[in-house]
Amino acid sequence: MEEMKISSVLRDNEKYIRERCENCADILVRPMKLGDERKIDCLMVYLEVAVSNMMLDDSAIGKMINHFWEVSSEQIQDFIKNNSLGIADVKKLESMEEAFAALLAGNAVFFIDGYDKAMKISSKGYPGMGVSEAESEKVLRGSKEGFSDSVKTNSALIRKRLRDTCLKVVEQQAGTRSHTTIQILYIEDLVHEGLLEEIKERLEAYEIDGILDSGMLEQLAEDNWYSPFPQFQSTERPDRAAQELLNGKIVILCDNSPEALILPSAFNGFMESSEDWYHRFEMASFLRVLRYVALASATLLPGLYLAVIRFHTQILPTNLILSFAEAREGVPFSSIVELVFLELAFELIREAGVRIPGSLGNAIGIVGGLIIGQAAVSANLVSPIVVMIVALTALGSMTIPNEEFAASFRLLKYGFLFLGGYLGMFGIVLGIYLTLSHLSGLLSFGMPYLMPFVKKEPMRDVGDGILRIPFQKRRQRPIYARREESLRLKRREKP
Repeated sequence: MEEMKISSVLRDNEKYIRERCENCADILVRPMKLGDERKIDCLMVYLEVAVSNMMLDDSAIGKMINHFWEVSSEQIQDFIKNNSLGIADVKKLESMEEAFAALLAGNAVFFIDGYDKAMKISSKGYPGMGVSEAESEKVLRGSKEGFSDSVKTNSALIRKRLRDTCLKVVEQQAGTRSHTTIQILYIEDLVHEGLLEEIKERLEAYEIDGILDSGMLEQLAEDNWYSPFPQFQSTERPDRAAQELLNGKIVILCDNSPEALILPSAFNGFMESSEDWYHRFEMASFLRVLRYVALASATLLPGLYLAVIRFHTQILPTNLILSFAEAREGVPFSSIVELVFLELAFELIREAGVRIPGSLGNAIGIVGGLIIGQAAVSANLVSPIVVMIVALTALGSMTIPNEEFAASFRLLKYGFLFLGGYLGMFGIVLGIYLTLSHLSGLLSFGMPYLMPFVKKEPMRDVGDGILRIPFQKRRQRPIYARREESLRLKRREKP
């Protein structure tokens, strides 16, 4: 369909705009006569909430309108063509589609009789939340800033940390109706060209009516959609996104979403926290080991408990086995039903705590867990040891820094639970084998998911493993960056 050009006859433009904006009460169409003799017919179209008051002296639109009251019609035409006032972010528009795209993005669009172009004038834009503290990735040391819902603000927060013109921001639209702004950020001399092209192709591979959050974008662009493991790493911290850009990765920002997508992603990256690079390497290494222990606990502990008490009681001391048997005395359900019942109860409490606003949600989680656990034990529905197993499993899953990554292991937990309950240790080993087989074959934009535990290039550093490298020894960038730009840190020579 051919785009409709803007007419030099203002009345035709106004007629088309009013027909297209019929029953759109939030879009204001304001005709006016400007110039020293009020001979020039003009038209201002804008969103009521998104654009500030046109007559305010401190706004770009207000300055322009106030200037036009006092000048001749010839000077108005000259300004329109040359932007003589030097107003920032003014753009000429040649078609009605461009004009409506600018209007619906929160800008004002100015038409003047006798001129076959419109002028976009940026204003304050849509209302939104400002920069706030990151909620799900809290740290003791490091920046407290988190991403907001505005894609422009988010890219500015990253630019604030990487003040280099090699940081490129490529902008495009997604969604035939939502026209959501998406930004692709990368450092030009670090990123692999093939990776950048592949990402652009995937983002353009689907046509959808609306993209409302980066999570929708992630699910459309990921390769192995059937896998429970996320292939995009999400973060709500600008400093984490800046750090990954320095590693040669790419960051995707989506308007109306307070999270950035980082790719390629790897298993080890999901287990890292932003403050790992702000602490000394001894403490950071200890915390990483603790997270991996928590990960194993969150996934394997219920299955191991069932495997031991149902099939392999001989590996436990006699006193402990007798203690378990005494605790389960009077419980009417099998150990598998007992454990599944309590696990689901705790999942309900977790979900309720998330949905209930404010501090009341935290209170529901703590009090609900205590009351349900104690009541279930008192009613002989479950044994005390099972309450402890479920509590340790929940703590382990909450220790994983990335919530989306932790959710995949919360699902795997039930698979290991049934494998351990019906097949014993053989089932646990089988589950570990199947999980590792899936992870070893998983790729994130051509990069192995288990990096750096599996190396794509044996002679090149691929980054940290479980232990964090001391800062002075971290001289090379990971494999994500170009080989010729692999040097990150060197000592300056003394003059």
